[in-house]
Amino acid sequence: MDAMVTTEHATETGHGRVRVLLVDDEALMRAGLRLMIDGTHGIEVIGEAADGGTALEQIRALDPDVVLMDIRMPRMTGLEALRALREENSEMRVVMLTAFDTDEFLLEALRAGAVSFLLKDSPPQEVVDAVLDAADDRPRFSPDVLSRLVRLASADGTAGSAASRADADGGARSRADGSPAGPSAGGSEEGSTSSPAPPGITEREWEVGRLVAQGLANPEVGEALFMSVATVKTHLGRLYHKLQVTNRVQLAIRVLELGG
Repeated sequence: MDAMVTTEHATETGHGRVRVLLVDDEALMRAGLRLMIDGTHGIEVIGEAADGGTALEQIRALDPDVVLMDIRMPRMTGLEALRALREENSEMRVVMLTAFDTDEFLLEALRAGAVSFLLKDSPPQEVVDAVLDAADDRPRFSPDVLSRLVRLASADGTAGSAASRADADGGARSRADGSPAGPSAGGSEEGSTSSPAPPGITEREWEVGRLVAQGLANPEVGEALFMSVATVKTHLGRLYHKLQVTNRVQLAIRVLELGG
């Protein structure tokens, strides 16, 4: 693995020092991750674990800021460990390490509260950025992973044609930094129709949620709906609460599931 990392990330997180726990059953993978991130941009690797059970013990003992954890491991998987953390009402920020042969776990991990996903062959800079973003509770998904998530939601039968439409329109191809790479600020093509807002959600909130699900950033949502960024954030906060999600990617999947 190439351990060279650029210094493009503009600032370190407000945490000053980001303490990271590495969790993977492959010692070589853990060594590679440590080589990539330890000592970079204030990141410090404070421990390692080879399975989910040991990870839970390490998390309780060390209280890291961020956990990089493989989804598939022997004895206790990363998904099982994540669920255990949520049952304890832990708000630990977990970045899941995944390969495309673990698709069946991606939506489950997202719903269980994973803040981001990383492909195991991600370049060093992407790993560093994901850790720093997770420390600030900002999700980071590679375009390939986000596209997979939307297709999986559709295949589940829960998102229906809306997920396929978002993928086809380019909403699933938002860049890893959260900026859009897909539809224009209108959010839909001529002739397309939108579903009504679910019970308990206002039409305006639903419009915001649909545009977020199509990959638009807050300023572009505001431009499309003629509202300030502050107002967009207010609507997002209400949607997070009403739909019981914790970040905009979880929100996007939930909106698609509801037919947005």
